[in-house]
Amino acid sequence: MARHLILMRHAKSAWDTDVPTDFERPLAKRGRRDAPRMGKWMSREVLLPDHVVSSPAERARETIVAVSKVLDFKKRKINWDDRVYGASLEDLTAVLADVPHKSKQVLLVGHNPGLELLLSYLVGPVKRDSMYGFGMIKTATVVILQMPNDWDALRPGCASIKQIISPKDLKDKKDK
Repeated sequence: MARHLILMRHAKSAWDTDVPTDFERPLAKRGRRDAPRMGKWMSREVLLPDHVVSSPAERARETIVAVSKVLDFKKRKINWDDRVYGASLEDLTAVLADVPHKSKQVLLVGHNPGLELLLSYLVGPVKRDSMYGFGMIKTATVVILQMPNDWDALRPGCASIKQIISPKDLKDKKDK
């Protein structure tokens, strides 16, 4: 079985809150709607990760919890990794290098710009505003990558994009 990395940016967060730090920002109403919608799509597409890593920031936490309820994660553990919040490319490649070798489908829930830096590294250089360019991982967007056989053998250009889907892509479908 091929290995897949599922990148997911946290759903839309609220900016008009009284929380004291960026880390504590919750999801906005749209984010609370979009996260389970993306979970339903993942379930229908049989994207059932056997390893899940998420930023512990509140908006990422709320996103993966909503997705996990739809995907029935009862037997899966969510690995909260502090390195994912505010992550550099080096942080995210280190997170992936720690993924158990037996894992075939890994879901990483995080933030920009880290996710876009990781995507650019894994698939090769991308141009700003191109089809696969910076700014493409909007909130709650899922990017599915075909990966090499070893999580700790990541190098530039080692992956290929299989699919990119956002909540807006599902608006006219039955995933509401």
